[in-house]
Amino acid sequence: MRKASRMKLTNRLVAFVTMIVICAILVIFIGGALSFRKLGQDSLVHYLDGVVTVIDQELADPQGAQALPRWLPTLLQASNVVTLTINDSKKQLFDFKGSQIVPDPNVIYHHQYQLPSHPGYQVTITAIPLYSEFTYSLGAMSSISLAMLIVILGLIRGVHWLRTQLHGSELLEERGRMILAGRVEQYAEGNDYEWPATASLALDQLIGELKDARQERSRFDTFIRTHTFLDQLTGTANRVLFDSRLQSMVQDQDSHGAVVLLRLSDWDEMCAQQGRSIADELLQDISVILSNFIQRFPDTVLARYFDAEFAILIPQQPAKEIKIFTHQLLNAVERLSPPPPMERDNWCHIGVTYFHGGDRRGRIMDEVDTALRSSQLQGANSWNSFNKDHQWDKSRGNVRWRTLIDKTLTQGGPLLYQQPIIMAENEQIMSYALLARIQDDNGDIIKASHFMSAVEQVGYSVRFDRAVITQTLLLLKQQSADNSYAVNITTISLRDKKFVKWLRDELLQLPRPVLNRLLFEVSESMLVKHLDTIRPVLRVLTGLGCKLIVSQAGRTIVSTYYIKDIKADYIKLHRGLVRDIHQRQENQLFVRSMLGACANSDAKVIAVGVETNKEWRVLQQLGVVAAQGRLFAAEIRI
Repeated sequence: MRKASRMKLTNRLVAFVTMIVICAILVIFIGGALSFRKLGQDSLVHYLDGVVTVIDQELADPQGAQALPRWLPTLLQASNVVTLTINDSKKQLFDFKGSQIVPDPNVIYHHQYQLPSHPGYQVTITAIPLYSEFTYSLGAMSSISLAMLIVILGLIRGVHWLRTQLHGSELLEERGRMILAGRVEQYAEGNDYEWPATASLALDQLIGELKDARQERSRFDTFIRTHTFLDQLTGTANRVLFDSRLQSMVQDQDSHGAVVLLRLSDWDEMCAQQGRSIADELLQDISVILSNFIQRFPDTVLARYFDAEFAILIPQQPAKEIKIFTHQLLNAVERLSPPPPMERDNWCHIGVTYFHGGDRRGRIMDEVDTALRSSQLQGANSWNSFNKDHQWDKSRGNVRWRTLIDKTLTQGGPLLYQQPIIMAENEQIMSYALLARIQDDNGDIIKASHFMSAVEQVGYSVRFDRAVITQTLLLLKQQSADNSYAVNITTISLRDKKFVKWLRDELLQLPRPVLNRLLFEVSESMLVKHLDTIRPVLRVLTGLGCKLIVSQAGRTIVSTYYIKDIKADYIKLHRGLVRDIHQRQENQLFVRSMLGACANSDAKVIAVGVETNKEWRVLQQLGVVAAQGRLFAAEIRI
């Protein structure tokens, strides 16, 4: 993969030009210095050759040798000659030693001459070169100094001009760096001064087209999920999604709950008399009422099961709560005025049945249909419950839940279990998912899916999350640096200012390597619902070095734009999508859609609830990066 250079183009050019100019100046100086040295040496040699020629001519005169001491010392003293000796083959005719101070013996010039007219005579001369005594003179070097000043000023001006001309190129380069860093949205439009302008305009156009393509991809993915799992008229789940969730629920041995089926009587006759638009308005009104009523229970699924039937899946709730809910629901629906030929006192009927882990989905739907028919036989708007010998009912009111949860938090918090998340590439442990459990008075271990709704109802969400995170931080400090842990956190806590402040202060006390091993899980449905409120908090957590996981993805049908908005690190699929995925093409389509939504981001998809090799092979083929489930390891208490 190519990497962008860290050195700016302007800096490169400026460095290149400056280096060239400095090298040129150095070459000129070195050449001038060598030339100056050579000229000084040649001048000295030429002068001494003249002195030797005069001596040779004087020695030709019979009285010349006696006259040398009279005039030669003065000449030599003025010529910076240190010593001069004249020797013949027998004796020394003349010896001169000057009084000059030699600055450096290494620069003294030595030479020996043979007199042409007197073959037996030798003249040995040592002299100080002309350049050795020269010092800098402003007057003598003014031309060179002025030239150097002009060159330096020209270089400064040229560099400034070059930077000005290439400022647009720097802007374009900086924009490219920001885009490579992932800040495409902030730098989608370029500056007017960017250069080359054609490259800037082309980048603007490509980013615009990429943005449109991403939005279209997101809309297309949402369209696929919507048409696969949602009813187009009411916006609720369709029969495919409802059956999938129910099947996944009953395969969990610890699950329990109820299925509520509401049916409208005389539907076909009403459609024939009033028209489809009136019938659709009635369905939409009923859908609004049902959607508002199911908000009280978490993880509830509302579906338009048939044309005139609505099905509601309510998990982990006792029969007492289901009865109250059904009675209130019937009263709310009865307030509507059905169009004729529907009878006002006999137009809606409700059937209820209960289930627990191990029941067959088909049998559950038969039971709720039987209960509904019994309600229809009463001849009035009513509801009826299917009688089962092994009806699941663990009634625990809010007072008992509050007592149990308060006792758990007072005694140090819930029990923590861990389950490894296995990477698909090499099946090594990527991290550990922490699962909260509580123990009741009988010593039974209760899963989070059973008590988290009660925690919210009694108002203990913030206390519970605080206890779990406190244990997790202690665990991070004690465990090996190779272990990372993912912990669930509710949006209720993330919207509490005191909790957010406490969490921030606790995280700031930990070093960066420890924070990099901490992952926070937030439910997708609650995240999308409160995205504007908790977005700043999530950015603080990721800014400190923690990673973000969006869990239960696919439990509800929402737009996946939040993946890029909050820059999630991992997306955990809802276990209902993973259960028997090798037999459900619609679930495979949903997973492909989720993988496509994560393609242009750093988010990776993790499967949850993998229990068979067939499921794992299909998930690997689809492209998930990791998985969590009992196929790899069961939950282990820490």
